[in-house]
Amino acid sequence: MAEKSLIVVPLVMNGVTGRMGTNQHLIRSILAIREQGGVKLPSGRTIMPKPILVGRSLEKIEMLARAHNVDDYATIADLPNVLRSMVAESKHTIYFDAQTTAHRFEAVTAAMEVGANVYCEKPLASTSQEALELHRLAVSQGIKAGVVQDKLYLPGLLKLRRLIDSGFFGDILSVRGEFGYWVFSGLSPDTVDPSKQAPQRPSWNYRAEEGGGIISDMLCHWQYLIEGLFGRIASLNCIGAVHVKQRTDEAGKQYNVTADDSAYASFELDNGAIAHFNSSWAVRVRRDDLLTLQIDGTKGSAVAGLREVWKQSAEDTPRVVWNPDVKSEIDYWQGWVQEGLMILTIRYSTMDSKPSGRSTYGTSSVSR
Repeated sequence: MAEKSLIVVPLVMNGVTGRMGTNQHLIRSILAIREQGGVKLPSGRTIMPKPILVGRSLEKIEMLARAHNVDDYATIADLPNVLRSMVAESKHTIYFDAQTTAHRFEAVTAAMEVGANVYCEKPLASTSQEALELHRLAVSQGIKAGVVQDKLYLPGLLKLRRLIDSGFFGDILSVRGEFGYWVFSGLSPDTVDPSKQAPQRPSWNYRAEEGGGIISDMLCHWQYLIEGLFGRIASLNCIGAVHVKQRTDEAGKQYNVTADDSAYASFELDNGAIAHFNSSWAVRVRRDDLLTLQIDGTKGSAVAGLREVWKQSAEDTPRVVWNPDVKSEIDYWQGWVQEGLMILTIRYSTMDSKPSGRSTYGTSSVSR
């Protein structure tokens, strides 16, 4: 491959030693792209990410780098020098931040100030004031900046988008979202067998002083999901709760929970639709997926999970009469049709033309 046909993009990755950072961001995303030979552009050129791993523990980051054949790594103390060096090497340098929320503002600010493009985990910051400061800094620096919106591109949500675009729902009246699962506390009574029921989320998620809480963690997802699919949010009412008061940390030490583990939010959209989302780390799952959405419209309804969608048209909607004194003869699971398979085609805004500022996608259906 001729050198001029290869665009190497330095990618400084901070906060990828944890479970999600290692698996979702590093292994299944950046390393997978590297192993497939990069991202091919229509012009024939190829974008190749060059990961540089950064973390607080030199031992952990070195171990991770060696395990996955990543040559470059550094500690958080060296982050400013790493960023300056990479920006001097390439104008395409990207800083990716997946640290805990409380540490994000300072690091993202430092990256922007040296001219690095930024892509980071949500939420962007702990407060709206900090988020606005970062936005203004990105604009003044003339860099590209973005925050993850991954849920929009899950197969189930793409199928749902296709139904919306086809007019299947008619006027959308309401959206009901259910998200969550039981996160074990490590204590009795919910933890019966500690060897099989160890806490499966990091303890900082439950400490407000460390940027934890399900409201800040999940409502940013619901914001872009609602506005990306259903309409602009006009108003929001949210109740947060701490249902499980005590938990154990990574060392097995008991601590008091100071951040909300459940949130009950109602959104009024400017088109008149109502969306309500229940989010909880203290709920047991009896639904098709860890996230399910029910969308009801004048012409039809659908239930979407992370990968599958079931729909019911107005024609197939049964006539229900409320009568609690007798068992209903209607099987409410019938009359729902599984939405077909879908082929996703990404159209990139490339480095070979004027940037459009966004990526677009197209879909085509394959019937089941």
